[in-house]
Amino acid sequence: MEIRVLALAMLLLAWQAAGGQNLDRLPQAKGVLAASAGQCVFLDLWLARTREQQLRGLMHVRDVPDGRGMLFVYGREQEIGMWMKNTHVSLDMLFIRADGSIASIATDTRPLSLKTIRSGEPVSRVLELKAGSVKRWGVKPGDRLLSP
Repeated sequence: MEIRVLALAMLLLAWQAAGGQNLDRLPQAKGVLAASAGQCVFLDLWLARTREQQLRGLMHVRDVPDGRGMLFVYGREQEIGMWMKNTHVSLDMLFIRADGSIASIATDTRPLSLKTIRSGEPVSRVLELKAGSVKRWGVKPGDRLLSP
C-alpha cells in the first residue's frame, strides 16, 4: 500500500512539473511601450524565440504580474495566429511589425479557447500581457514597442 501511495505521489509531482511553466528559465529582456496617449510603460519580458518556447508560451501559467509579459520573436514578418490552449489567464495580445509599431491588438482573450486569434497582417513579434493592460495604459494600434 505504501509503495502505491509513494508511486502515485511521484507521478503527480512529475505531471505537475511537466505541466507547469518555468518562466525563469526563459531569456528575459526589458521593453518600453510608448503609447500615443503620452505614457511610457516599462516592461519585464520573457522571450519566446525558439519554436518550442513559442508553442508553450504562457500555457499552464496561473498569473501574469502587472508590467510582465511574453514577447514572441519570429525571424521574419509573417501573418501570425495565436490561441489560448491550456492558458488559464485572460491576455491582451499586441501584434507588432518589424519597425516596432503595433499593427493590431486583441484584448481580453478567453482562457483555454482554441479559437485562432490572427494578426491581420504580417508581423514579426507578438506581445502577451495581462488582460486589461492595453485599456489601462491607453495602448492603440500605431503605438510602439521600443526594444528588444
